[in-house]
Amino acid sequence: MKVKEQAEAQQEYLVSMRREFHRHPELSRQEYQTAARIEQELDRMGISHRRVGETGVYAALKGTLPGDRVIALRADIDALPVTDQKEVPYRSEVPGVMHACGHDAHTAALLGAARLLVENRGQFGGEVRLIFQQAEEIGYGARVFLEEGLLDGAQRTFGVHMASDLPAGTVAVCPGPNNASVDHFKITVEGKGAHVSTPQLGADALYAASQIVVGLQGIVTRMISPVDPVILGVGTLHAGEGYNVVAKQAVLEGTTRTFSAETRRLVNEKATELACQTAALYGAAARAEWDDYTSPLVNDPEICREVWQTVKEQFGEQSLITSRPLSLGGDDFAELQLRVPGVYAYIGSHNEAMPDTLCAHHNGHFDIDERCLPIAAGLYAAYAMDFLTGKVG
Repeated sequence: MKVKEQAEAQQEYLVSMRREFHRHPELSRQEYQTAARIEQELDRMGISHRRVGETGVYAALKGTLPGDRVIALRADIDALPVTDQKEVPYRSEVPGVMHACGHDAHTAALLGAARLLVENRGQFGGEVRLIFQQAEEIGYGARVFLEEGLLDGAQRTFGVHMASDLPAGTVAVCPGPNNASVDHFKITVEGKGAHVSTPQLGADALYAASQIVVGLQGIVTRMISPVDPVILGVGTLHAGEGYNVVAKQAVLEGTTRTFSAETRRLVNEKATELACQTAALYGAAARAEWDDYTSPLVNDPEICREVWQTVKEQFGEQSLITSRPLSLGGDDFAELQLRVPGVYAYIGSHNEAMPDTLCAHHNGHFDIDERCLPIAAGLYAAYAMDFLTGKVG
């Protein structure tokens, strides 16, 4: 029996777990109940586990055949500060918190994969590490697992994500860049207050900040290749104490998104340089503070070919998608890939007959066609077994 068929036999379990997580979502770094529920399921399977960073869960199981290969499978488990607007029995029971990005499905799928691996452990050797990762939405959790050395010695890492732009029954495994880096910046401009009638006696932080906002776009249009996608966006600008007072301070915040480490470095360096020089031009001073959320997510082309083989054998060649538009949203699975070669696959989750499944991620109506759950669980398990047995790689 194919792993696919074994996964399909778990449909009821997968749906039940996904809906349970959907009803009880928890925000980043608050996933205590979610982690406890994962641990309960792992206990039932006889898989040893431990907490990571309070709300993450790490588990490992070995096959009974000889082998020394190691693969890490990752699922993110956190929810979003979004109000669930769906009228369904599994609607979120937590006001203002919702699984609006499919992490409930990822968690259920990895638990399903664990069951499949336990069932088939007599057919492979080596070790599978299960990464139930907290706080993906804030770019925190992946680094916690790395800092604790839980991917040391692994030769592969693999993850999946629901994709509302793709129909259920399909799997996108695309070589090269898939998701952008994500950085947050805060630029503080310090000027000097004065009466609006005597601007020459002050240093207008608001005016300097406005020129910085405009100038930042010149980095994108004049310093970066037009075929290299970049976002350098400012979302907030706060300044001033009164309508007739030259602002003595201004604070602006925004984000940069890029698809290569080189472009990321250049954009962030130039943004800081421009802010400081522009402020100085108007007699003010600026400082830039950066939060590094995640690196660009880049799939290894050779490992993509390995996963393609698994997808074709399990689900048929018609299910495989090898090219998909780039996403300027980030995912800290990228941090795992920087340490261990790996691939991130996208699981088609929409159904034209189910309008909520067509909604964008992070939307209050977001939902999935749950028939995609056995595909996600089956792919986790089947690729792990293919790699551990040496069938691929």
